[in-house]
Amino acid sequence: MTISFNNVFYEIAVILAIATAVGTLALWLRQPLIMAFIAVGILVGPAGLDLVHSSEQVELFAELGVALLLFVVGLRLDPQEISAVGSVAIIAGLAQILLTGCLGGLIAIALGLTTVAAFYVAIALTFSSTIIVVKLLSDKREIDALHGRIALGILIVQDLVVVLVAIALTAFNGNSQPADFGRATLMVLAKGSVLLAAAATIARYCLPNLLHALARSTELLLIFAISWAIAFATVADVLGLSKEMGAFIAGVTIASTHYRAILSARLVSLRDFLLLFFFINLGVNLDISHFGSQFVPALIFSLFVLMGKPLMVTILVGMMGYRKYTSTLTSFSLGQISEFSFILATLGVSLGQISEEIVGLIALVGLITMGLSTYAIIYSHNLYEWLSPWLSWYDRIIPHPKKRLGDLTEAQIDRVDVILFGLGRYGGSTIRYLHQYGFSVLGVDFDPELVKFWRREGMLAFYGDAEDPEFIASLPLSHAKWVVSTLPGERIGLTLLHALKHRHFQGRIALTSHSHREMEILKGAGADLVLLPFRDAAKEAADSIAQFAIRSRSQFTIHN
Repeated sequence: MTISFNNVFYEIAVILAIATAVGTLALWLRQPLIMAFIAVGILVGPAGLDLVHSSEQVELFAELGVALLLFVVGLRLDPQEISAVGSVAIIAGLAQILLTGCLGGLIAIALGLTTVAAFYVAIALTFSSTIIVVKLLSDKREIDALHGRIALGILIVQDLVVVLVAIALTAFNGNSQPADFGRATLMVLAKGSVLLAAAATIARYCLPNLLHALARSTELLLIFAISWAIAFATVADVLGLSKEMGAFIAGVTIASTHYRAILSARLVSLRDFLLLFFFINLGVNLDISHFGSQFVPALIFSLFVLMGKPLMVTILVGMMGYRKYTSTLTSFSLGQISEFSFILATLGVSLGQISEEIVGLIALVGLITMGLSTYAIIYSHNLYEWLSPWLSWYDRIIPHPKKRLGDLTEAQIDRVDVILFGLGRYGGSTIRYLHQYGFSVLGVDFDPELVKFWRREGMLAFYGDAEDPEFIASLPLSHAKWVVSTLPGERIGLTLLHALKHRHFQGRIALTSHSHREMEILKGAGADLVLLPFRDAAKEAADSIAQFAIRSRSQFTIHN
């Protein structure tokens, strides 16, 4: 069935209407919107209604959406935060690529694929979808969480390797020699170094003053940010790197400025609209003609990606010193194959190295793993709670002895009155006031720079995650009279409450919320006190103004 439009505007309008209808149905059925939009792509593509004839326009919107997605991610990641998880991302990322590739290749050969086809399938299984993972973690507000930052670091490593693999596949085609790959690799590294050096120089010497000048107009500031993201994506693409990498670097250059928050907030809606076209374009380009013959092999490979790859990531991240909770949640994010897998498979067809059937196999694996891993990411905390009793092997294989909170002495721990999670601006102010009242506070944060700062200030501070029940168990709960979390959010509060109750904490618990609805939920779950920072700050400001007004009125009366 083919429906033809002679106007691109009409075509886009119909596609958006169908996407809205299918998205509404998915929302009613409590299904992920990502899968709904991929289904829309299949529906409006050649396998369905065949509505998309302006594929170049749809692909352009898709590329813009991907660029803005990675730009917004870069905006939220200060370079110091990236360096904090750099080692685990590089080591675990490269090890995961090697292990997944080798095991995936062996499975492919066992299923009867040729050596070349097995190589392409193994490569396709190796990488995870940056777009889907970042979108879902951003929606859950977990891109800044410890497991989110580790997952993002691994994804960045994977994206770098993808570029090198694409170069290698092209270099070894035909009469090309291995030396061509070496030269091409060195060129990519050299170009990448130049791009990073240029970005760092601009970010330090030019951007702050330029952004300050443009900030007089919020609209102009927003236009500049979009232009900046697209410009870096273009330069990266010209240099032989990926557009996504360029947009990400552009975001990081602004991340250390005061304008990151307002730009991130204003770009979210535009990002989500353009990303709709990415998922539709993904569905349009899925060739479902080979799905039937490739279903059984695709199911085997999908199980390997959904279960085997997360298991490898869990062990590798754990071997880097991270606890079961962080390792497991990181692994849930990476249980799918990447959109780059389709690109590499298409490249293999164009080079005459694999057939369309292999592309169909990879596409079916992608559809299955992207769909199911979406649920794993959305419900990761519930899934962890369900799997936790079966993860006892983790502590046997990767023992994590209970340390006495780093270099803190027994005497220091014995004096702890309050354990406070979150050492940012609100948490830091809370600490200072508690100290004025004579309380001894042990602070916890997953930002190592904040931990170092407070230790220099003479405070007991430790690096940890409030959502990690294994870490909670290592705290001196028997000594503390209060556990206070200045981290807002219903999920964080309920997770901390559950962990403290499981450890039979006998003291008081104070949590933080930004809404009255969350406050009622947290109080109903057992919190002794719920802090509302905005309300408390407004009340304090009003009290200060009222007191100042009273003093001024008294002075005026006396003067008269």
